[in-house]
Amino acid sequence: MSATLQATLIYNPHAGFDDWQQNINATAAFWRARGWDVTLRQTDHPRHATAMAVEAARAGHQLVLAAGGDGTLHEVANGLLGSQTVLAVLPAGTTNCFARDLGLPAPNGANPYWLLEASERLMAGSVQAVDVGECNNGGSFILWAAVGVDSRIVEGVEPRSRLLKRFGMAGYIAKATLPFLLHRGEKMRVSVDDEIVEEEMLAVVVSNSRLYAGGLFNLSPESVLDDGKFDVWMLCGRYSPQMMAHSLSIMAGRHGAREHIIKRSGSHVLIETSTAQPFHLDGELNRFTPIEITLEPGFLRILAPQGAPADLFANRGCSLMTSVTTGRPAPVPTGSV
Repeated sequence: MSATLQATLIYNPHAGFDDWQQNINATAAFWRARGWDVTLRQTDHPRHATAMAVEAARAGHQLVLAAGGDGTLHEVANGLLGSQTVLAVLPAGTTNCFARDLGLPAPNGANPYWLLEASERLMAGSVQAVDVGECNNGGSFILWAAVGVDSRIVEGVEPRSRLLKRFGMAGYIAKATLPFLLHRGEKMRVSVDDEIVEEEMLAVVVSNSRLYAGGLFNLSPESVLDDGKFDVWMLCGRYSPQMMAHSLSIMAGRHGAREHIIKRSGSHVLIETSTAQPFHLDGELNRFTPIEITLEPGFLRILAPQGAPADLFANRGCSLMTSVTTGRPAPVPTGSV
């Protein structure tokens, strides 16, 4: 292990809608003042964050900080899978579902210091090994994989303009309305471990986290990030009014008892559809079904902030400094570039 505490701070200048990038230098200075040699790197194109994360892990950096939204987090995580390098989330996107699951402060134009507040809580937090979903197409996810109306919405909404992002969730919902109304469910066959469900479905969500749809839904309120299983939600039906009823039920927290919402838990999932459909991984569009997902336990090391929900993890973590001083040398990461 290097005698120097080395970190890479990767930031996406197109994430979110405020001019938060002016605070990146101050955030890097915060970590430098606490003994970290920070390399500051800006993303320039899709998958660039993955390539930079791979480089950081190969260079022996013990920490990678990812400033952006869930898309940036997804890319950085894919560059660190299987390595000993720790990922820390700095929320700077429009929705920041994972950061909100962890209890980190949301971007706030009235408070220019939220990245510093997040850094303080991360510095005092703990390193946790979390489960990851590995897909047969070579993609991976740490939050969710989904087929159905969700993917059609991602297909129709992304990429969003900076202007639309200024309207936050309201802007997303406005652009998502048409694909939501036009989507039709179809026959799907979902295998979760040894159990098979065949129904006409509007959406299937394989979830490893709690919040979903930009934080609008607390889909899996009891989800644990390192318990070795996914929650698989199957929303049955064919037409948008049924999907609207499902959505309202989820928002009210009553979806666990709703007749046409099926939940299963497991570590191996296969989703087959009557016609090929796109799917998304952490909100990033992929093509096409069928999709086969296998859970890789503890395949990513994250820095959970001080104050994160105690029941979000099944296992006890250790402090960042303990992890750095006792950790094994990082193997070459498996993330693809």
